[in-house]
Amino acid sequence: MIDDHYEAINYDLLTRTGYSLDDVGGRLSWSALYSFVKNLDSASALARELGKSTGWETILKTNAILADIYDLLAVIASGRRIKNAKPYPRPGKENYTVRKIGKDPMTPEDLRKWYFKENDDG
Repeated sequence: MIDDHYEAINYDLLTRTGYSLDDVGGRLSWSALYSFVKNLDSASALARELGKSTGWETILKTNAILADIYDLLAVIASGRRIKNAKPYPRPGKENYTVRKIGKDPMTPEDLRKWYFKENDDG
């Protein structure tokens, strides 16, 4: 198992205990390593490598779910007026703003007319 999944086990040991596989036989006993590997959860690097991770264990997924719940509660608190509810800021969207031009959407035909009129080469 160690030979086949050395990097994943070593990563889990380092990030969760501060030990590495270099410590086995010295500061870390073989039985402690066995117990550690046997009881790793599905969020571990070993579980991901073995295909036993569902993807729901990550902090990013949890944070996304919590932000969605926050947004729903904000809508409820604003009296069900979605435009009054302020969504929870997401990573990478800090300076994102929606720019609207006009009050009604353009039809595809109007868009084509406008586009080709503006981009007419002569």
